[in-house]
Amino acid sequence: MNNRILLKKSAFLPMLGMLLALVQGCASGPNANPADPLEPLNRTVFQFNDGLDKAVLKPVATAYKSVTPAPIRAGVGNFFGNLLDVRTLINNVLQLKVEDALVTAMRLGVNTVFGMGGVLDVASEMQLERHSQDFGQTLGRWGVGAGPYLVLPVLGPSSVRDAAGKLVETNTDVVTNLADVPTRNSLTVLRVVDIRSSLLQATELLDLASLDRYAFARDAYLQSKRIGIAGRGQAAVVEERFDLPEAAQKQPPARSNRLTPLEMPK
Repeated sequence: MNNRILLKKSAFLPMLGMLLALVQGCASGPNANPADPLEPLNRTVFQFNDGLDKAVLKPVATAYKSVTPAPIRAGVGNFFGNLLDVRTLINNVLQLKVEDALVTAMRLGVNTVFGMGGVLDVASEMQLERHSQDFGQTLGRWGVGAGPYLVLPVLGPSSVRDAAGKLVETNTDVVTNLADVPTRNSLTVLRVVDIRSSLLQATELLDLASLDRYAFARDAYLQSKRIGIAGRGQAAVVEERFDLPEAAQKQPPARSNRLTPLEMPK
């Protein structure tokens, strides 16, 4: 048994070394982004996700948007948004954002009671602002470094910290914790289709705005996360990066000529 383990280790270590060398070599060129040391791996996953989206998700989402009346789609989006407010409330409390927690709690109560379980967004009509928070942002709020940018299969843009946060959030997600399997699966599929349909216009903009779709999506994600951790009405924070050399942390990021979605003219 011990000999087998040693043989497996001896075969695995060279492969691991080759993989690390490949990643390091490809991500350390003159145009490498210091926030994205895993770029070769990330681009591979990005291409997989892009292929899956073009083959399945985008056509289904386009058909859903075409055949489903706008009021029904709005109701579906409101329903899942109301469930998402549960996650936001928990993370606002963990981040000690008292005002935001109170607003989110009021949103939940108003929409659940008076909005037919969240199908109607009555709270927004009452000027109760919706803002999303996740566990990755909570970790960042308390000083946990983001780690390298990471593209997850199917789930898309993330970071090492946010990926860990997603694992924690499975315990607080109402849909994934439903006991009835057919209902859980149906709601999961409907949520994915609803989210993808809401992003159809954004992805068309992405195709037109950038020659490098991967870099555009990465920059937009990193910027949105910095703003999300800073909080509403506050300047975006520059997080300390424990995965980067000290010199790279002190240098400001190079300004890209590409416009991010937050900078697009309205």
